Amino acid sequence: MNIVIFTNTFTPHVGGVARSVQAFTRHYRNRGHRVLTVAPEFKHMPEDETDVIRIPAIQNFNASDFSVALPVPAGLTEALEDFDPDIIHSQHPFLLGMTAVRMARYLQRPLVFTHHTLYEQYTHYVPGDSPLFKRFIIELATHYANLADQVFAPSESIRDLLLERGVTVPVRVVPTGVEVENFSNGDCTAFRRQRGIPDDAFVVGHLGRLAPEKNLEFLAEAVAGFVREHAQAHFIVVGTGPSEPAIREAFARAGCADRLQILGTLEKQELADALNGMDVFAFASHSETQGMVLTEAMAAGLPVVALDATGAREVVRDQVNGRLLQQEDTVAFAAALEWIHDRPAQEHERLVNAARATAEEFSMARSADNALECFEALSRQAPEHSREEESAWEQVRARIKAEWDILRSLTRAGDGALSDYWSDDKHPE
Repeated sequence: MNIVIFTNTFTPHVGGVARSVQAFTRHYRNRGHRVLTVAPEFKHMPEDETDVIRIPAIQNFNASDFSVALPVPAGLTEALEDFDPDIIHSQHPFLLGMTAVRMARYLQRPLVFTHHTLYEQYTHYVPGDSPLFKRFIIELATHYANLADQVFAPSESIRDLLLERGVTVPVRVVPTGVEVENFSNGDCTAFRRQRGIPDDAFVVGHLGRLAPEKNLEFLAEAVAGFVREHAQAHFIVVGTGPSEPAIREAFARAGCADRLQILGTLEKQELADALNGMDVFAFASHSETQGMVLTEAMAAGLPVVALDATGAREVVRDQVNGRLLQQEDTVAFAAALEWIHDRPAQEHERLVNAARATAEEFSMARSADNALECFEALSRQAPEHSREEESAWEQVRARIKAEWDILRSLTRAGDGALSDYWSDDKHPE
């Protein structure tokens, strides 16, 4: 099969969608399929790429996946005609996702859309964020999903949410799988020696983008409470992002800043070594669509302590491969870490084995087989959507943009009026 993937994030950008595209592409090609990726230009991107079309002009949008629309870039239509795809797979409803719809309609090929992200959880990156804007984003993503012939949801929770929101096309659960072998053979001893961590230390770990939507202030406070009570406990964080100062501040307040290490971005063997150097993985995000980093941690044999939320609840089985907490409470979270810490050797080994077994259930090979089975069925069918539906969606998008422009204008006017009022020395004290 010939598969075209449209994505707004791709190497060298580090993120869940970019990693998903790379992983699926590798497995598709290993099975003899051709994959063409259409992605933006980024600084420091690889010079030699196989079957990648880079689109200029998208820059500095990585904090969120929505922005101004792109026209169909010059030469793209001809390149896709030459490639002759069987399937067009969009990873986003915005930016290049819009181009994916147009190309699918023009070439009369099935369109698949993976709903990777709860976009409304990221609107705080947009000036003027509001509940109304969140509703606009949900409506836009839902309308986009209904333009596809098939929607992939990364987890059962997201599938159920999409159906509840009004997605009417078929929705299939296809998580981004974990490359188990990439994480199972890290060097714990070398990692701890390099980082100055004693062999007998109990290491709590975390991996991910350090951003507000990941609920890291709560996580840092909870872990700091646990570390404060255990002289041999350490917290290792792998990742970068704007929440790093908040994590450091929580540990400084707890008086254990010397047992916090934030390592930045690690990849390949360094990442595997870091995960294998941990004893438990801590996670508190509410914004995940799937537990990708959780299955990676479990592939390294780590029990997970997480809040009950989308992404986590499909992966973490309470007191089987970790702890799944129903309430967001720092004391309860620290107590769950304590529970892991206090397990006798035999029980701890049971947790480790269960974590590794869970990772195998979510292997990348299984996910690729799942997606390809669906692609092959779709390729034997005529696309069910028409250009008229695309036009209707464009009208919805235009209406949402108009309402948002009005709301933003009113907000700015209100801000200006308040600013004038409080700058006037005649206002009442």
